[in-house]
Amino acid sequence: MSATTTAPVPAASPARDLADDHIGLRGHLRHTGALMRRNLLWIRQDPESMFDAVLMPIVFTLLFVYVFGGSIGMALGGGRDAYVQYLVPGMLAMMALSMSMSVGTGFNQDIQKGVMDRFRSLPIGRGSVLFAKIAVEQLRVLLSTVILLVVSLLVGFEIDRPLGLLAAVGLSMLFGTSLMWVFLAIGVTAKSAQSVQGLGFMVMMPLQFGSSLFAPTSSMPGWLQAFADWNPLSALADASRGLMVGGPVARDLWVTLGWTALLTAIMAPYAVRKFTTRN
Repeated sequence: MSATTTAPVPAASPARDLADDHIGLRGHLRHTGALMRRNLLWIRQDPESMFDAVLMPIVFTLLFVYVFGGSIGMALGGGRDAYVQYLVPGMLAMMALSMSMSVGTGFNQDIQKGVMDRFRSLPIGRGSVLFAKIAVEQLRVLLSTVILLVVSLLVGFEIDRPLGLLAAVGLSMLFGTSLMWVFLAIGVTAKSAQSVQGLGFMVMMPLQFGSSLFAPTSSMPGWLQAFADWNPLSALADASRGLMVGGPVARDLWVTLGWTALLTAIMAPYAVRKFTTRN
């Protein structure tokens, strides 16, 4: 009798792993566009996936305005109306963080279902898969931002600087892109979507509430105030306030742009590399 042996099948051939090296810019753009269309069609088939983008700005804005607005507004010296002017720029920053976590969760779910194995077997740019995911998520963020602004107008927010508002929205989306790369990296490396969510909440909660998003940092303990002052979400919220309602902008703007560049420069190549080499 002769024994039959089966050679192990490699996870991905070297030729496939080097796909990016043989695809030009036009090819990457074409692949990204096709994958964006695929992601949008998936949302069309699963409209429930848009619930967070639609409901989050409504629920959080109403809760913070009508639960905390009176007391914090009095501390600001202007009542609930003053708190609305303070809160809305912070909500833009909160959207940038909260919506970015869903990128990693959704990407990990696609990995667990084998969708990404199919993509990795195709002669397409590896980065195109991740860029398409981020581009579609930015459309969700834009929708969520529009809803946030509509709700904010209904509760009394005053737009005194339309150009500043547009600049604040752009800055928030730019910083949100760098956060999406962070959560994509987590989504690629984590073993389950639950792991991505758990780690995401551990990151989100200290960053959100240890910042100037929802309340001034002056009343915080010294150690927490020091953390909040270096928190990139504080810089984003304060820069947005300066752009939208007036106040200092330069320092917080440069801090936000610095964090954006640093996170993107580190996490984008890391996420693409881990996606390419994942077995």
